[in-house]
Amino acid sequence: MLAPERRTRADIISAVAIAVLVLLAGVVVWLRSDTRGTESITAAAPVPAPIAAEQLPTQLHELWYAPDAVSARAITAGGVVVTGDNGTVTGRDPRTGAQLWKYQRNMPLCGIESQYGTVVAVYRDRRGCSQTTLLTADSGTRRTARSSYMDSSVRLSADGTYFLAQGQRRLEMWRSDLVRTVEYGFVDAPVNAKTQPRAGCTLLSASSSPSRLAVLERCPDDPANRLTVLKPVPKDSTTPEEYGSHVLTGPGMASADAKVIAVSDSRIVLYSPGVTGQAPPRLTVYDGNGNPIVLHDLSAPLSQDTTTTQVGSTYLVFTGDSVIALNGSTFDPLWTSGAALGAPALMAGKLLLPTAGAMTVLDPATGAELGRIPVDRPGYTGGAISLAVLGDTVLELRDGAMHALG
Repeated sequence: MLAPERRTRADIISAVAIAVLVLLAGVVVWLRSDTRGTESITAAAPVPAPIAAEQLPTQLHELWYAPDAVSARAITAGGVVVTGDNGTVTGRDPRTGAQLWKYQRNMPLCGIESQYGTVVAVYRDRRGCSQTTLLTADSGTRRTARSSYMDSSVRLSADGTYFLAQGQRRLEMWRSDLVRTVEYGFVDAPVNAKTQPRAGCTLLSASSSPSRLAVLERCPDDPANRLTVLKPVPKDSTTPEEYGSHVLTGPGMASADAKVIAVSDSRIVLYSPGVTGQAPPRLTVYDGNGNPIVLHDLSAPLSQDTTTTQVGSTYLVFTGDSVIALNGSTFDPLWTSGAALGAPALMAGKLLLPTAGAMTVLDPATGAELGRIPVDRPGYTGGAISLAVLGDTVLELRDGAMHALG
């Protein structure tokens, strides 16, 4: 019979040392983990969506306001108003502004966007705006997340099917579950570098529809900007598939101020600033492969605050001081409304247009003015206003804050 093993003093010291090392490693991992720097407070119960307003208000007064320095537009999702400030995304009661849920990380927010009842929050770490979280809008519950190399700043947008995150060197499109469908531009993985059609390009502007992704870029060997039209869902997300790619010709097509204005399933419209004394600023309509179809001259250049909002089948372009309505099929101009402070929003079947001291009521089909609702905006500095409507509450994103009117 073998004698039983005996524990020596050295065995005990070694075991204690190993346990201490394991504990220290666990503490270090926890201290450096994303979990330690994340706070998630969900709603007590899912927030119901309010009933849409059946008639316009006769007057509007401010109900509440909250800081929102991150959002590019006024965001509502489900039954909540969504604001972003510092590293915190907050879902708020539209009538009171009270916090219904909160998601916070110890990282700066690059941006937030929303569609189909979810909210996407993108945070910046050492790899750029790479940390993305998907939240359920009516409760703030975390659904999924993704991480990938991105630029240090990105522009987020949504087309009703996909999310688009565009930086200066790289862009990605994501499905509703944040699975990437396409990457374009700079690739950090050397094995994938040759899958891109061009290298070293600056991505000036991009927009998408469920079947087209239009990218306006400037590449080192090109004499002017290039319009590239891509499939949102190629066979391999690392290998873009093009419908067409063309170096643009004409006055203003080499300008960094050129921009993709809108994209449908069969048309793309670009803005070019023109050249003083030679050609006016204009909108150029292209087909789904990037071939030019028609030009529309503008009376003045578009501002840096230009945004496009789709209401029904109409695209509404805020130029900086007016709104141009474009036909959703052809992108031909339908009507123009002046003295605008931002893009309009639909309420009770009419368009509300932010104007000086009021909300001007417009007919969506003709742009005819139907009335004015007085609005007081104390402290307003004159920047672009982004408008949204949730139930009978009107939301204005202006001067880095969300203002609720009712």
